Amino acid sequence: MSVRRLSAGRLFSNTLVWGYAFLILGPMVWVLSNAFKFQIDILTGKIFAPFTWRNFEQLLFSRQSNFLANLLNSAIVATASTLIVIVIATMAAFTLARLKMPDWIRWSVLGWALLFHMLPTLTFVGSWYQMFAAVGLHGTYFALIATHVVFNLPMALFLMMTFVTALPEDLIQAARMDGCSNGAMFWRIVMPLVRGGLIATSALMFIFSWSDFAIALTLSSTDTMTAPVAIATYAQEYEIRYGEMAAGAAMSMIPALTLILVGQSFVVRGLLAGAVK
Repeated sequence: MSVRRLSAGRLFSNTLVWGYAFLILGPMVWVLSNAFKFQIDILTGKIFAPFTWRNFEQLLFSRQSNFLANLLNSAIVATASTLIVIVIATMAAFTLARLKMPDWIRWSVLGWALLFHMLPTLTFVGSWYQMFAAVGLHGTYFALIATHVVFNLPMALFLMMTFVTALPEDLIQAARMDGCSNGAMFWRIVMPLVRGGLIATSALMFIFSWSDFAIALTLSSTDTMTAPVAIATYAQEYEIRYGEMAAGAAMSMIPALTLILVGQSFVVRGLLAGAVK
């Protein structure tokens, strides 16, 4: 009886896992396959069609396309915003988790960060547009980077709080007894020990900034247009260029997938190192 229950439970769990994997990988495989098809084959819904590089050639080398510059814009905005977010979030997490302060201040900051992160992006983009347009910064890198920092900071703060609070309290107390200042403790003790968390959080923040569409659509200009917005421009009034959109989406997946794999390996390595110690 127990063997039957175990087999039924395993079958159910495997079905859920494979079903979830299909929901995630199915659209990715469909997009990747369309990137190597002719437009007519995509429109007719052919599953097996002749292979072509035409979509990538049009995307990268056509005079009507500026996708390489759009990828560079995405890289600039995502890298700059991620660096700023990580520095602020790590210092804030150390301050809230390890320094003495009234509990109401700690919970007020965390509560406000949680509330801000729960609100949809479209709630703020209109106000941000008016603010940056009023001071002449609309369409600049500064506008995109600043808004990405503001919107991604709450999530980074909660993630880094998890890693910082996991550090042994005895280690922090020992550093204080040895005469370490808060600054020295942060840079010499906390930062090396939460390196895995820093890499994992940086990877997530980079992906969030890289894949942002709503903020970039509202605040970018032709010169600062990011890759997601550029992909959307291939859906034109009288024609939707599915092949080039799929090729652009396929190229945009590469940095995100790479960072996910790198971040995941560092998280697992950090957890295993902590377990061994």
